[in-house]
Amino acid sequence: MFSTKSFDSGKICISDTINTSLTSCLVKQLQEGFARLWRGTNAGLALAVPTVGIYLPCYDLFRNWLEDLTAQNIPGATPYVPVVAGSLARSLACATCYPIELARTRMQAFKANQTGKPPGVWKTLLEVLSHVRSTNNVQNTRGYRFLWTGMGAQLARDVPYSAICWSTLEPIRRRLQGLVGEESNGLSAFGANFSASFVAGSLAAAATCPLDVAKTRRQIEKDPVRALRMTTRQTLMEVWRDGGIRALFTGVGPRVGRAGPSVGIVVSFYEVVKYALHHRYATSE
Repeated sequence: MFSTKSFDSGKICISDTINTSLTSCLVKQLQEGFARLWRGTNAGLALAVPTVGIYLPCYDLFRNWLEDLTAQNIPGATPYVPVVAGSLARSLACATCYPIELARTRMQAFKANQTGKPPGVWKTLLEVLSHVRSTNNVQNTRGYRFLWTGMGAQLARDVPYSAICWSTLEPIRRRLQGLVGEESNGLSAFGANFSASFVAGSLAAAATCPLDVAKTRRQIEKDPVRALRMTTRQTLMEVWRDGGIRALFTGVGPRVGRAGPSVGIVVSFYEVVKYALHHRYATSE
C-alpha cells in the first residue's frame, strides 16, 4: 500500500491534466510538499481493508460454488468461472466501499485547505454532502446519491479489470504451482501467487486504462449537477475530444506501475495466510 502510493497520486494528477508526464507531475507534487505524494493514504487504508476483506473471500466462495455447479451441469463453462466469480465479487466490494473510494480520489486530486493539512476521509465526505445540499439545483433527497457518483464508471472499469485479471491469473498460477508439485511450501506459494498476480494485474490495468480515466474524471468533477448527469460514455467521448487516443491512456504508466505490485502483494499474502491456516489445521488433526 505505502510502496505504491506515490504512483496512485501521480495517476490521478495525470488524469486531471492530459499532457503531463509522470515525472513532471511528481515534481509538481513535491513542490507542494513531499507529503502530498501520500495524500489520501488514510483513505486508501480505510478502503483497502474492507474491500479486500469482501473481495477475495467472496471470489473464493463464488469460484468454488460455480466450479462445482459447472462441473456437474456444464463442464465446458468451467474455464470461464474465474471471469464470472471475479466480476461478481468485485461488484459487491465496489458497491459496498465506494464512498470511501470517492473520498480517497478527491483527497488526492484537490489541494489542501488553508491550514496546509488535507482533510480526512469523513470530513471529505461531509464536505461533499454539504456542497451538494448548498446547490439549489440538487434536491436534498439526492444528496447521498452523490456519494456514489462515478460508481457506474468504477464498475465499468472494475468488472472487466477483474475478468481480465482472474482469467489471466488462474492459469498462470496453476502452471507455476504445477512446476513446484507436491514440494510446495509457504515460500513457493508466495512466489507463484505473486508472479501470476503481478502479470495479471499489470495486463488488466493497461487494458482498462481508458475506463479508469473516465472514473477519475467523474469523481473529481466539482460541479455536483454535472457530476450526477455525466455517464461513462459521455466522459469517454469528452476525453477523446480533448486529446484523442493519447488522452484515453493518460497515466497508463503509473497505473500499471501501481497495479502489478499491489495485486501481487495482496493476492500472495492472502494465499499464504490461507496456506498457513490450512497447513496448521491439517497437522493438528
